[in-house]
Amino acid sequence: MDENAIIEGMARGDQRAFHELVERFKKKVYYLALDMAGNPVDAEDISQEVFLKVYRSFATFRKGAKLSSWLYRITYNASIDHLRRKGAAPEAVADELIESSIGSDAGLPRRGAADPGAALESSQLQDRIARALEKVSPQEKAVFLLRHYDDLMLKDIASCLGLSIGSVKSYLFRAVHKLQKELGTTALISKAETSHE
Repeated sequence: MDENAIIEGMARGDQRAFHELVERFKKKVYYLALDMAGNPVDAEDISQEVFLKVYRSFATFRKGAKLSSWLYRITYNASIDHLRRKGAAPEAVADELIESSIGSDAGLPRRGAADPGAALESSQLQDRIARALEKVSPQEKAVFLLRHYDDLMLKDIASCLGLSIGSVKSYLFRAVHKLQKELGTTALISKAETSHE
């Protein structure tokens, strides 16, 4: 079943379409929730909440929108709500950021490194980054994860999270610089990010 068929089926209340949607997106939803919440139990709760919201509020899905973007946004919001309930209130959005100060992600490792020889080093760096990510705001964390682990372009992150491009750049800039400070390295940034608008 392709995405259009899922959307049409969901609009009709077709249970098979909902099941297909869950099967297709459950891993992405779970891993974003896990990265945001930091533990499997909370990620499972958030995932269930996300799909319950999807089922109950599919009428709010805009025809022509990307299903994955809509699900990312619901997962992000559910994760933020979860973090608020646990006392990790997010910061306010800051749109103002000088373009020339935007950093790059060129030196950051991606999930599932292709070079087996670098696997151990990459794994250790991933662990350090995961610990450091616990110290940034939920919005910064979400933007960082979608950019560096899901490889989304800035405009797609803005669409997924319902933020302006300026906010996405601001959150990404702050997240990377907080991680640099936490990790004690400037190796994470190597050149200005210009090709991922």
